[in-house]
Amino acid sequence: MAVPTIVSSPGKVLLAGGYLVLDPSYSGIVVSTSSRFYTAIRDGTVNPRGSISDLSLIQVRSPQFLDAVWTYSVQRDENSVRVEPVADNASSSSTKNKFVQLAVQRTLSLALETKGSPALREAISKGLDIVIVGDNDFYSQRSQLERLGLPPTFDSLSNLRPFCPTGVHLPEVHKTGLGSSAALITSLISALLVHIGVVPKEEFSQDGDVSFSGGRRLAHNLSQYVHCLAQGKVGSGFDVASAVFGSQLYTRFRPEVLKDLMTDEPLPSVSLLSIISPSNRAWDYRIEPFKLPPFTRLMLADVDAGSDTPSLVGKVLKWRQADQAGAHVLWESLNQFNQSFASALNRLSELHERDPGGYTSIVKYVASLQPVQWLANPSIPESDRQIIEVFAEANYFSENIRAKMREMGKLSGVPIEPPEQTALLDVCVSQAGVIAGGVPGAGGYDAIWLLVCDPPYSPSSLPGTPTKTSFSEKQTPLHRVERVWTTWKGLSVSPLSAVESTAKGVKVIEDVNEVFGLREAIGG
Repeated sequence: MAVPTIVSSPGKVLLAGGYLVLDPSYSGIVVSTSSRFYTAIRDGTVNPRGSISDLSLIQVRSPQFLDAVWTYSVQRDENSVRVEPVADNASSSSTKNKFVQLAVQRTLSLALETKGSPALREAISKGLDIVIVGDNDFYSQRSQLERLGLPPTFDSLSNLRPFCPTGVHLPEVHKTGLGSSAALITSLISALLVHIGVVPKEEFSQDGDVSFSGGRRLAHNLSQYVHCLAQGKVGSGFDVASAVFGSQLYTRFRPEVLKDLMTDEPLPSVSLLSIISPSNRAWDYRIEPFKLPPFTRLMLADVDAGSDTPSLVGKVLKWRQADQAGAHVLWESLNQFNQSFASALNRLSELHERDPGGYTSIVKYVASLQPVQWLANPSIPESDRQIIEVFAEANYFSENIRAKMREMGKLSGVPIEPPEQTALLDVCVSQAGVIAGGVPGAGGYDAIWLLVCDPPYSPSSLPGTPTKTSFSEKQTPLHRVERVWTTWKGLSVSPLSAVESTAKGVKVIEDVNEVFGLREAIGG
């Protein structure tokens, strides 16, 4: 069997910048996650081997769902490509997936412009077999854990098989808010671009500043377009940007760049390449490198409050329009806290680079105390106090972001941080070693994030302080938070295993065996 082309893209968490990131005047802190979508593409077997005709078949499978097989016929001429569903006699409804169909059609259209009709014809002459799978964290694993009689803990999640079948049809799945549609679209489009030969796989290298890669930026622009088109609106795009480039400080592009392309119908009269090309200066998004500080860990939880989250964004924007002066003041204040929070996290990374040993010692100290105690010890040396003060600033700015988001929620009548979430987060962020926390993105009832200290060995007090404390493995910030989650009443809290991704967005998987369970998931 031929070696498949495999490309993966990460999920995301918007730590700061909810709502503001919709406006090009403001930025957001986006962290890409270790949870990824994977697209594997092989030349198909649905066309007679060696035949080169004007009709090809593309089959797309998502084996984690019931009846998730979509087959498309591809018809092309010198100027256009049409991708149409082929009805499945067993289940015609399974052929409907707007995200997948548009991703395939628009990518092939771009390939037609860049490579020409004969080259595209050759590239898909045998058809394509495509398999798409996502890591378990993209979907709630509550039912799987209950079926196995396991509690909602990190250890329990590690006992689940990779790419676990959901047991439901795609529309019925409970998502966890990690940006599954953006990660899926990005991995599918990037894999097609590589497999067909539009973008060399080297363009998705992890070396250097990935934002300078022309092929990666082409994949970004096309993925943004398809994601917007499938959703029926031009969103902020931070989820796609994170899927392509990884963690970053993100400032959105202006929606006008896509206005001529926002139609479901193929547009042979419009040059897709001229609009999607990285050389088109109308793509004015900005990304700045960002990563969480060393020896800190992102913790995520899926929260089930027993009620549906309403449409939040529309109500907040309606309030902003109705009270422009008041909204401007609040957003400016919130933006200052967002930027200060990002700066504090960046300064921690700089302090580690300057003095790795001293920084590591401080992380161990901070991990052993509640935030209100970090600066209480008068015996702390001044050089160490300076590092602790930055941790304290990050905590301060994060808590002010939460307060401003609650204020926005009250003014707009939207549960951005509902009281149930506030009670849970207040207890979490008061735990020893917890730096920051909040509700990601637009907020609501479905998730929380925390940033905790994750020192390389058991915490102890600073050298030279009057007392020393011995810590067991179960007294780390990670375990303290997990204990809060497992004993919490009123909300059902289930952890996610994702942490910050060490990779820079999209990457090509050279060996299927480097991802545990992937070979079995994609078949072969």
